[in-house]
Amino acid sequence: MAGHVTRAAAGSEVGQRYSANFDVVHLTEDPLLAVVADGMGDGEGSRLAGRTAVDVFVARAGGSPDSLREAVAAAQREVGESGRRIGGLAGCTLTALVEPGGGYWLVQIGDSRAYRLRDGLLELLTTDHAMAWLGAVNGWYAFDSPQASAARYQLTRYIGHPARPEPDVLSLALRPGDVLLLCSDGVAEQVPYERIHEILGRRGEPAEQVRRLLAVAEAAGGRDNATAVVVHVVPAP
Repeated sequence: MAGHVTRAAAGSEVGQRYSANFDVVHLTEDPLLAVVADGMGDGEGSRLAGRTAVDVFVARAGGSPDSLREAVAAAQREVGESGRRIGGLAGCTLTALVEPGGGYWLVQIGDSRAYRLRDGLLELLTTDHAMAWLGAVNGWYAFDSPQASAARYQLTRYIGHPARPEPDVLSLALRPGDVLLLCSDGVAEQVPYERIHEILGRRGEPAEQVRRLLAVAEAAGGRDNATAVVVHVVPAP
């Protein structure tokens, strides 16, 4: 888009809980295509779902909302077939930022997240498709209650869901100075809002900010795989 360009970096860490990384990340910088997927659980279905969903989405993602929805639908079909082959759950989240030319699209299904820091305000751009989110918004229980903690694992939409739900597809108008973060819940659940704000707000390259986010997640206990993509929007040369 005229007037600005993007710089980006991605990273992922296993953490201390799991012996393998069931998060999957993809980053292409020109044109920008960033994808984060988080497998559900720690078995073969989790591994298959994340890798399959990202590969299918990247191969099919186009420049319109309809094409992005079709890319997710194709991932739903492929991951569903993987689950049938192994006879168990195969599922994952998917959060993507796509630059098809002339604008940006944000694609969301599951509880990985996208944030934007603009003019000092860090905003969550995505909605968690989980019972914990519904419960907190509707006042069923306190967000930090045991009920909310248990509901974090009850996803209402994900890749591999038997009903093949559609993603949220949002149009973004970015401008120079914006900083975006796509991350799995290994970052969102372990790095407090204030620390995310501090790290993204400091001067530095995207790669350094990714390293710091993952280091904070690890220092907080490394209770999950942690993945982050940081995107800087800068004036065009």
